[in-house]
Amino acid sequence: MLDGAPNKVLLMIGGSFAIGWVVAKIGSFLSRRRKAKRRDPRDDRIRSQEAELRIAKTSSEQNKTRIEALKKELSETQVSLEESKAAFKEQAGLMVRLRRDLKESVKKTRELRGELTERATEGVRSEVKLREIETELEVSRASTDLIATGVLDYSVSPDDDDDDDDAHIVKAVT
Repeated sequence: MLDGAPNKVLLMIGGSFAIGWVVAKIGSFLSRRRKAKRRDPRDDRIRSQEAELRIAKTSSEQNKTRIEALKKELSETQVSLEESKAAFKEQAGLMVRLRRDLKESVKKTRELRGELTERATEGVRSEVKLREIETELEVSRASTDLIATGVLDYSVSPDDDDDDDDAHIVKAVT
C-alpha cells in the first residue's frame, strides 16, 4: 500500500492543482465579465480626453492652414497698400503741379485780358480821333472848296454883326 500511496498522493496533488487552475480561470472569466459591465470612470475620462485631443489637433492643423492663407493674403494686401500709397503720392504731386499751372494760367489770362482791354481802349480812342480828324479834314476841304469857288466871302469886316456871318455860312453850306 505504501507503494501505491505516493502515486495516489501525487495524483491527488496534480488533480487538485488542475481543479484549482480551472476554478481560478472560471473566477477570472466571471470577474472580467462583471468588470466589463462596471467600467472605471477614469477610463471613460481618458477616452474622452483622447478624443478631445484628436479634435484639437485637427482644428489646430486647420487653423495653421488658415493662418498661412491669411498671412499670404496680408502680405498681398500690404503690397497693394504700398502701391496705392505710391499712386496716391504721385496723384497728389500731379494735383499740386496742376493747381500751380492753373494759377499761373489764370494770372496770365488776366494779364492778357487787361492788355487786350487796354489795346481795345486805345483802338477805340484812335478810331474816335481818326473820325474827328476825318471830320475836320472834310470840313477843311469843304471850306477850301467853298473859298475856291467864291461862295464864301470873308471880305466882310469883323465889326459886322455876328448874325450876318452865320447867315453867310448858312447860305454857303446850302
